[in-house]
Amino acid sequence: MSELTDAKKRANEKWKNKNKDKQRVYQYRSSARTYVRKYASLDDLLELQTMISERIEEIKKA
Repeated sequence: MSELTDAKKRANEKWKNKNKDKQRVYQYRSSARTYVRKYASLDDLLELQTMISERIEEIKKA
């Protein structure tokens, strides 16, 4: 893979600075998926399933 040009690096940094909230969401989503796929035990997954179901209901009511 080729190296990023200086212009592309600056553009990436500008986007990161302008979109901190989006970047935070992307990072949380990535971490959650990695945890679920690679590290979570059955008990962890069942707890997460309950939390997700509760969150879905909250969103539906809003």
